Amino acid sequence: IVFAATLVPAGRWADRVGRRLMFGIGLAAFTAGSALCAVAPGVDALIGARVIQAIGAGAMVPTSLSLLLAIVPPADRAKAIGTWAAVGAMAAAFGPVAGGLLVQASWRWVFGVNIPFGIVALLAVRRVLPESRDPLAQHRPDALGAGFVALGVGAVALGLVESPDWGWASARVLGLYAAALVAVGVVLWRSTRHPSPVVEMSMLRVRSFSGAVAASILYYAGFSAWLLNLVEYLTGEWHYSAIRAGLAIAPGPLMVLPFARIVAPRLAPRIGGAGRVAMLGCLVNAGAQLLWFTRMQSHPSYLTHLLPIQILGGIGVGLVIPSLLGAGTMSLPPARFGAGSGVLNMARQLGAVLGVAGLVAILATHTADPLDVYKHGSLLGIGFYVAAALVAAFVIPRVTPGPVILTEPEELVRAVEADVADAAALDGVSG
Repeated sequence: IVFAATLVPAGRWADRVGRRLMFGIGLAAFTAGSALCAVAPGVDALIGARVIQAIGAGAMVPTSLSLLLAIVPPADRAKAIGTWAAVGAMAAAFGPVAGGLLVQASWRWVFGVNIPFGIVALLAVRRVLPESRDPLAQHRPDALGAGFVALGVGAVALGLVESPDWGWASARVLGLYAAALVAVGVVLWRSTRHPSPVVEMSMLRVRSFSGAVAASILYYAGFSAWLLNLVEYLTGEWHYSAIRAGLAIAPGPLMVLPFARIVAPRLAPRIGGAGRVAMLGCLVNAGAQLLWFTRMQSHPSYLTHLLPIQILGGIGVGLVIPSLLGAGTMSLPPARFGAGSGVLNMARQLGAVLGVAGLVAILATHTADPLDVYKHGSLLGIGFYVAAALVAAFVIPRVTPGPVILTEPEELVRAVEADVADAAALDGVSG
């Protein structure tokens, strides 16, 4: 929740003070938070350190993508986004395996392993990354609006998780949902009035961007529900150890690399744009989930049952992630890369929170056959995937447009005045 609420303000600050600077600050905070997690004496201290981790990660993620987009020519951005997504997918493939190994020794090593990597990366930031910023960004981001984002997401997540115990129509649950609606209303209201809002309304008027945001929320809700459901199934029903479950999950993310880096960018111009590729990937994921729904059984059968579903799922992820990122960012001007990346990644995290919370509510139910619970979890993922496919097909334009001018009138005047002043200085004449 903290991560989701930090993404957009961090992207805004990065546009203003410098993307490399904000990336370095986020990396330092994440590394420090990891160290505090590793030495946490109890759960409360661990959660507090996780908040520091989340703030650091929230500063890193949007700035990493905006740094990339700022230095890559427009013609190469689709491939660059595919590479960015594929590298993350490779990390996701090795993460569960490494985590399974480390947790056998101690859960503290899951956090401690971040420290040396963070230090090495910090030393490389100034040497490797170029600095970039938005010269027109002058206002401080809306911190209060970000707080209401966290309040709204937290209220929805808490309501979904506690609904089985409190009752779906209980006063407490309905009150949480009402609070979430009020928080969303406040965010939208402030976004129309604040000079540097959490969500820039002019960006949402670009169909390719708003469609990518909506599809990302739905897709990552399905993906997160599927991943958690699978881990619970492998460890609870098939009685896999942590390391074995990590190894079982690894083949899926490994499929992302070729499809995100090669297939998705080449497929987009042939079938009508990034939105159509994202739709195809969502349907592949839905098909994989449906196949798993029909073949789920209590007795382990990895090679014939789970491995094909993992491969199909990885193909779908490889098609969807770069396509939604491309559809959302290709229509934004370079000055909005930080803010746009923050909104898109916030949408991903909002979806993850909703998907996990929804699945937790399902897993909390009790049935005569334990498989029924996991099957209901699969149906939840299928529903989210199909909804994301519909948004990608009917909201994102068939051909993603070029960068759209989003500058507000007063900012445009300042930019023109600056250009005139520079030209006058070069010509040696007065204003």
